[in-house]
Amino acid sequence: MKKILLISDTHGYFDRKLVKYIQEVDEVWHAGDIGDMSVCDEIKKLKPLRAVWGNIDGQKARSEFQEHLIFKCEEAKIYITHIAGYPGKYAKGIKERLLEEKPDVFICGHSHILKVMYDKSLNLLFMNPGACGMSGFHQVKTLLKFEIEGKEIKNLNIIELGPRAGIK
Repeated sequence: MKKILLISDTHGYFDRKLVKYIQEVDEVWHAGDIGDMSVCDEIKKLKPLRAVWGNIDGQKARSEFQEHLIFKCEEAKIYITHIAGYPGKYAKGIKERLLEEKPDVFICGHSHILKVMYDKSLNLLFMNPGACGMSGFHQVKTLLKFEIEGKEIKNLNIIELGPRAGIK
């Protein structure tokens, strides 16, 4: 069993409240728009990090991370990218890649909208953790914490870190 913390769209902001949640898991996965590599440095001090770069990320992130990351965790095939849309409204080229790769779990960021849903047509679990940075239109900083045992996703929790700056 692996415990995972899934974040996205930090936009260069590392919320100190993340430390507690990072300490509770085995790995942290970042679905892009890192913003500043210091965010990754803080995470890596605590736990292993898997990440993809997003549309705002510069050369440092693009040289360290990939646009599309496909790997196995336990027995589950995981696919992470930043811009993807969502089931029924995938971005151009994404559905074709999903049909080719056949992941069990498909993760993206970009929208700043937390969404977890099962895509029956592609037989996969779709996850977007929302955004845990200060930039964007989201009202509350969110992330996901879950466990993978075999191919099963268990104990999925939505974590709210509080309002984004400027929101009262």
